[in-house]
Amino acid sequence: MSGRAAAPLDGITVVSLEQAISAPLCTRHLADLGARVIKVENPGIGDTARHYDGVVRGMAAHFVWLNHGKESVALSLTDPEDRAVFDRVLARADVFVSNLAPGALGRLGLAPDDLVEQHPRLIVVDISGYGTGGPLDHKRAYDLLVQAEGGSCAMTGTPGHPAKSGVPVADVGTALYAYSAVLAALYTRERTGHGTVVPIAMLDVVAEMTGFALNTVLHGGDEPEPVGMGSPMVAPYGAYATADGQTVVLGTTSDREWRRLAGDLLGDAELAADPRYARNADRVACRRELDRIVGAWCAERTLEEIQRLADRAGIGNARLNAVHDLAGHPQLAERKRWREVGTPTGPVPALLPPALGRDWPTRDGRVPALGEHTEAVRAEFATRPDC
Repeated sequence: MSGRAAAPLDGITVVSLEQAISAPLCTRHLADLGARVIKVENPGIGDTARHYDGVVRGMAAHFVWLNHGKESVALSLTDPEDRAVFDRVLARADVFVSNLAPGALGRLGLAPDDLVEQHPRLIVVDISGYGTGGPLDHKRAYDLLVQAEGGSCAMTGTPGHPAKSGVPVADVGTALYAYSAVLAALYTRERTGHGTVVPIAMLDVVAEMTGFALNTVLHGGDEPEPVGMGSPMVAPYGAYATADGQTVVLGTTSDREWRRLAGDLLGDAELAADPRYARNADRVACRRELDRIVGAWCAERTLEEIQRLADRAGIGNARLNAVHDLAGHPQLAERKRWREVGTPTGPVPALLPPALGRDWPTRDGRVPALGEHTEAVRAEFATRPDC
């Protein structure tokens, strides 16, 4: 590590039974802040995300993204000797994170409430698709499934053509709630001396994230209609083709911004003063007409010209980029947002964590091979800690 101070989570040990995205992203962020993360994987198989593809020096893109900075320990929890090692590791842990299939923890004798009873200072994060106490408790949950069940897909795409968000918002949103809950639970434990169980259902996360749409329908409004590159709640706000074959994204989020867009950017004072478009609800009702007006103006100008004029007018704007463009984005490069992390096949680029205190060190994490740390952990946890 490097930096002027200790990492915030130095001395914290996290044990995980995790796979895919939600739990691994949570624990990777904890590792970024200095926690020791011991990832327990099935011998010979490991996290399912290890096998999605081989695009990163023979490793899967998902796994490399989600698992640097962790130790991989291959243990079979149905084998008595391996289970004894696991129990000794867990006895010294501060946090336990899992997103196994419904009922799996109970079948392994690791029911969250029992764990906290056995280890009163332990913080247990139990990630599930649908929580407990409802008709969907038993169902497996993947990002697409929860986005579909939670209404997210119906709000994305275009009318009659629902779409999954390109970013796995159910998984990532769940990971971030889990991560923040761990930090809050650690803070609470400092004051009370007690751990807790934090159950997190992916459906609850998606429901929270659709809050504005939920409020609309709860209070008698129409079902939000998806509008592709735009928002069903504000207008004009979308993507428009430019004269040089690119796409600019322009947005207004208030009545005052609309008047600036129409008067200062488009140069149409009459449009800015037109009472038919004075309020956002009016503009949403006239979305197609306004999109034609803005689209025609953009089609006569280059992307560079539009962005220059929009910046001058104080109108939010962006270029529609592909992922390839993001990989080489100058805003990331010039702010030094990239670093290298080690892997079993050599160093690879990785982004710095989005949230770091200015005096926090950056952890030089490594992506572990399956079971890379098994023998070292077996030796370290050969005996139970003294009571």
